[in-house]
Amino acid sequence: MDTFKPGSHPRPVLTQVENNTTLWIGHLHTDPTDHFGGQTFTCPAEGQLDNIQLFASAVQYPGDIQLSLHEFDPINKTWGPSLGQCTLAVEKEDHHKWIRFSLPTLELKKQSTYGFRVKTNNALVGLGEAACDNQHPFTFGHEWNADSINQRGHYLSYFSLAFKVELRA
Repeated sequence: MDTFKPGSHPRPVLTQVENNTTLWIGHLHTDPTDHFGGQTFTCPAEGQLDNIQLFASAVQYPGDIQLSLHEFDPINKTWGPSLGQCTLAVEKEDHHKWIRFSLPTLELKKQSTYGFRVKTNNALVGLGEAACDNQHPFTFGHEWNADSINQRGHYLSYFSLAFKVELRA
């Protein structure tokens, strides 16, 4: 079993940086419906989670964004309890930047499926996402989007958030 090495540097184990469309989270001031987003993924390596990064393609209203990490059952499409969470303040100047969520130390297992959910109560942020063609779906997981009216949401294999998962091995 690998153990934490205090001097080890985080390394990206899963990276999806393509960004050709936007998923909005939060809500317009004139619309009471909250919009949430997330991503499931099969972890390709074992190690201690250092951070998850999301690409903010736009920040309409600054505010706090919360990311929570969960075990995810891909067969039943169910989220386990939160393994950890992080809340960050996002500013207008953060558009076109990677937002880094440093989570509590968690051991991720190789080939296990996890998912992160992103929500905000006071902001409106566009998260970078990629849309692919119908013949080449993403194979590492599904993008998830939901709102306060349909909290179960939708799971999409032809969309993926722009994200990075970094582990310490």
